[in-house]
Amino acid sequence: MAKKERIGILGGSFDPVHRGHIAAALSVLDAAYVDRLLMVPCGNPGHKSCIAPAEDRWKMLVAACSKDKRLVPSRLELDRSGTTYAADTLKAVRKEYPDADLFCIIGSDTQMTLYHWVNIEEVFRLCSFLVLPREKDVKASCREEIDRLKAMGGRVRLLPFSPVAVSSSGIRSAFSSGMVSEDLNPAVQEYCHCKGLYGCPGRLDKIDFWMDNLFSALKPKRFAHSLSVARTSARLAAMYGENPLKAEQAGLLHDCAKCLPLKDMQRIAKENHLTDDPGVLSSDALLHSLAGACLAEQLYGMTDPEVLEAIRFHNTGYPGMSRLAMCVCLADFMEPLRDPFPLLDEVRALSESSLEKALLRSLEGTVDHVLSRGWYLYPRTVDTISWLRTLPVVRD
Repeated sequence: MAKKERIGILGGSFDPVHRGHIAAALSVLDAAYVDRLLMVPCGNPGHKSCIAPAEDRWKMLVAACSKDKRLVPSRLELDRSGTTYAADTLKAVRKEYPDADLFCIIGSDTQMTLYHWVNIEEVFRLCSFLVLPREKDVKASCREEIDRLKAMGGRVRLLPFSPVAVSSSGIRSAFSSGMVSEDLNPAVQEYCHCKGLYGCPGRLDKIDFWMDNLFSALKPKRFAHSLSVARTSARLAAMYGENPLKAEQAGLLHDCAKCLPLKDMQRIAKENHLTDDPGVLSSDALLHSLAGACLAEQLYGMTDPEVLEAIRFHNTGYPGMSRLAMCVCLADFMEPLRDPFPLLDEVRALSESSLEKALLRSLEGTVDHVLSRGWYLYPRTVDTISWLRTLPVVRD
């Protein structure tokens, strides 16, 4: 007999989603209490109001969950009209997963008021509860309340996990004070700053249009990567005397064509006379940057030639490239959401002291990777490496 799938449900305002939310979810998954976990942002809960609009909270959650396929963002409550209650959400999950065992993940603070939930008897029939401690030392009152809930028919288990000391309200307070919170995924951090959420000053024109289009056009992991590249590009630009806003714009749009089918990239290339190199035209890894610069101009309204140049050559470089373009090219290689691979730590360390040396090392690594896979090696990348090696700052 096949083992039943165990579905976890972690609900919340996620306003914004932070590392505590993700750490809690992953701890439950890694300990094998559930097989996958639905992350359910609240729509219109009866007990609290949200600061950021629902669609912004949704996009941030999707970006934050994109590195682990076991985390499944769900719109069950966002797409429901009226006040949302746990019993209704659980019935919807049961309908979608009729043969699964359901586990609702809550904090020990929520557990203390669980008996106040609407239709709590029905909730107890629909799911079990996994309780995460919110304090290092679990109080006797918490354990007593669990016993009380069990006597009411609840299936409640206190998990032996250490709490993560972070709160969304603390992050919002930091933003309103002009501080940067390290408790956010880099993509979520960038999203908040781009959109001007929680008191952050908005920095980019047309940002609502850009975000909506990028979110629709890119896969979740690519969307998160683009946000992280934007943030890293701006940081590098500030370090090396370039324009952080231009670097941020280029970083945000650099992969805007990445998830297009190759035939659509080829159509854009043909219609706009971008290249006739058959090696480029047959490779989405090479062609997406050229198509992306075209889309950035025609769809996203970007007219700055420096920004368009940085997008156009972010994956190959070119001899004589601007330092702004270097920032974006390097950020694409080393942004903090990248999965570990050879040279990553070395390039990140180099980037703190020399933009050119770090870029050179990253392109050398790219060439080695391309050759090891037997892929087409774009001559311009080789030319860029040769040019970088002639620079005095690299030779010293």
